Amino acid sequence: MRRKRINEKKSKPRTPSGAAVMQKSVTQAIERAMFEEWAKVGYSAFTIEAVAKRAGVGKAAIYRRWPSKLAMVNDCVTRVGTDLITSPNTGNLHSDIRLMLEQLRRILRHPLVTRILPDLHAELPRTPELASHIRSAVQAQRRSSAETVLRNAMSRKELAADLDIDLALDALGSIIYWRIIVTKKRADNAYLDRLTAFIVKGLK
Repeated sequence: MRRKRINEKKSKPRTPSGAAVMQKSVTQAIERAMFEEWAKVGYSAFTIEAVAKRAGVGKAAIYRRWPSKLAMVNDCVTRVGTDLITSPNTGNLHSDIRLMLEQLRRILRHPLVTRILPDLHAELPRTPELASHIRSAVQAQRRSSAETVLRNAMSRKELAADLDIDLALDALGSIIYWRIIVTKKRADNAYLDRLTAFIVKGLK
């Protein structure tokens, strides 16, 4: 007679328990706490312990995700910074630049960003590893997205083929950054309209 097997059905794979699971909600809470702590005390002063306390988690939850404070900052800043950057492609240079300026204004107006950015730029000369990552990731991505807008306009013959791309990229972000972060002046829709017209005229 054929012997019956007790375990003929394959058992379902076990779901990892407890610490093995990286819950997205916990990661988001840690990220938010990191930016809040950074905005409150500055990069050099905030600690893993303070971030964990603010997020309501243990330090182990942070170290499971990032091996160090620098790694956490690099990852979070890169992800948030690049997620907020897009390359408008409306088929019209004026409209594309207007949309880009709206994106920048939305980012620069964020309460945490307005406090973190000045501290970040002050920290870059003191922390070469942070500076290297920010410049090769976030800043490079921002300039690449803006360059795509310019090259699209060049392909449509809206801009000259010999346009100074590097200088143009400086102009696209520096004015509104100075307005909002440095001088703390308003950048309402009327200002964006004027700035868009000014930049487009200069580029052409």
